[in-house]
Amino acid sequence: MSKNFVEELTWRGMLHDAMPGTDEHLMEAMRSAYVGIDPTADSLHIGHLVGVMMLRHFQLCGHKPYALIGGATGMIGDPSGKSAERNLLDEETLRHNQNCLKEQLSRFLDFNSEAENTAVLVNNYDWMKDFSFLEFIRDVGKHITVNYMMAKDSVKKRLSSESSVGMSFTEFTYQLVQGYDFLYLYREHDCTLQMGGSDQWGNITTGTELIRRKESGKAFALTCPLITKADGTKFGKTEGGNVWLDAERTSPYKFYQYWLNTSDADAEKYIKIFTFLNKEEIEALVEKHQEAPHLRELQRKLAEEVTIMVHSEEEYQNAVKASEVLFGKSTADDLKKLNEKTFLDVFEGVPQAEIEKSEILNGLDMIGALSARTNFLNSNGEARRALKENSVSVNKEKVKEDYTITEEDLINGKYVIINKGKKNTYIIRAV
Repeated sequence: MSKNFVEELTWRGMLHDAMPGTDEHLMEAMRSAYVGIDPTADSLHIGHLVGVMMLRHFQLCGHKPYALIGGATGMIGDPSGKSAERNLLDEETLRHNQNCLKEQLSRFLDFNSEAENTAVLVNNYDWMKDFSFLEFIRDVGKHITVNYMMAKDSVKKRLSSESSVGMSFTEFTYQLVQGYDFLYLYREHDCTLQMGGSDQWGNITTGTELIRRKESGKAFALTCPLITKADGTKFGKTEGGNVWLDAERTSPYKFYQYWLNTSDADAEKYIKIFTFLNKEEIEALVEKHQEAPHLRELQRKLAEEVTIMVHSEEEYQNAVKASEVLFGKSTADDLKKLNEKTFLDVFEGVPQAEIEKSEILNGLDMIGALSARTNFLNSNGEARRALKENSVSVNKEKVKEDYTITEEDLINGKYVIINKGKKNTYIIRAV
């Protein structure tokens, strides 16, 4: 093997637990491992990225990765870490989600090469859909005792919680279905390792137990820590919800901003987990950052690497330009290059006033733009003073009282940005 996979995960802070003998097993020959991915949406979010990065490191270390889309398990719902059952999906939705997820995964994993360790995408619905209930309880259920299943933390927590909802038989059997996935992949693809978050340990080890009892085989489990933020808030969440990999759900600008705004402690942790920079590069970056934390070198590099990896170099450059727009280092030309979605993301929450487009086509005077037609400033007198003090700009360019806003000033054919000083920004929207 070109690299020691367990060592690689360890220094990156990506190893929580592994069954004894996992490292030795992986060093003996090329092995196959899988990570299960929940298909309840048509996009991955950054909470999925740790599992995807594990698969990529596995492939880079010379092994064969399997990404398992949980089409069947997505119809049930995993109780691990959940306090209530979730909505179940129909087959059509699951297939659509699977196709979208494969496209995203192909940015990280090589599915198309001729190499022996090319990645493979599988969906457990394909082998579960024809399984009858009687077959399942006869061939799988009888090998795992209820005592064994009840001892799992994910089950104990739900049963002992104060929730009156309890746990349905459907969710209780989830670990058997996931365990059968491991058995199936072991038989059909010689898959000997399952990886996942630390909350999946119970489900994964049910699979290793099933393989031991049914096949007298040896299989392994490896988990990564659940990612947390230093301030205790949930990783991968913003006020608007999940941070998605799909540009339509989370724009590249907002995606870039999420990483740029991480704390120093989190940035130092995340750059090991979410980039492929090597140990020496990261240590040099951390040292440089500690010498001048205010420059936020670590956050900038983290945001650059992850944005390029998930989106593209071009989207990264656009996100940087959009960030500069907000902090005053841009020109009117830069503003006009922003597409409308990015423009609205950048100026989200900025005070806006609507003005008939015809008024702008006829020419809008600066007093009207600042006060009379918008009420951005409290009075026409305040507007005149600001203009005399040379503190007003239109689309980032300083203007005097005699300036007239016209059609040429419209960004995306409908917006004008007005600044008073460095801290006050307003948007006129032509309607």
